[in-house]
Amino acid sequence: MYLIVGLGNPGHEYKNSRHNVGFDVMDLISSKYNIAINRIKFKGTYGEGKIGDEKVIFLKPSTYMNLSGESVREACNFYKISNENIIVIYDDISLEVGRMRIRKSGSAGGHNGIKNIILNLSSDIFPRIKIGVGGPKGNLVSHVLGKISGEDKIIIDRVFNAASEAVNIIITEGITEAMNKFNGFQGLD
Repeated sequence: MYLIVGLGNPGHEYKNSRHNVGFDVMDLISSKYNIAINRIKFKGTYGEGKIGDEKVIFLKPSTYMNLSGESVREACNFYKISNENIIVIYDDISLEVGRMRIRKSGSAGGHNGIKNIILNLSSDIFPRIKIGVGGPKGNLVSHVLGKISGEDKIIIDRVFNAASEAVNIIITEGITEAMNKFNGFQGLD
């Protein structure tokens, strides 16, 4: 069983923002696998289904980004999911728009949502898919809460599709295969 978590902030005002790319990828994956994310529990919205032969839980925390770990911990405890079977999808300002990076573990890298997940799981060992949103030219908060538009939107949509495929590969073939295939990915083509 896998828990796939997309990070973001609830509320219409955050829709299509750089900070909500995790939610956006979850929406794409849930549509692809026909798994509705419409049940309320675990301080979030979730749905259950299958990818290949594996049961999956899709989770979008409703705690706001900085407290995402509370939602992840509740779902993990309920379903008895090991850290190695948690896949977290989120924005990364250290990666340029169009880049995606998959990691088995690691630090929070300054991301408060990941920092809170590490705190709540007492571990930094869990797979993650980082979606590049580029660094700010000015204020960080304005940047991450800003909307993705224009050429960046076209590029980021390609990354969302690649992230969706990466989730499938992590589950069906393993994280090493997904890292080998996608860590050089650029959505610029």
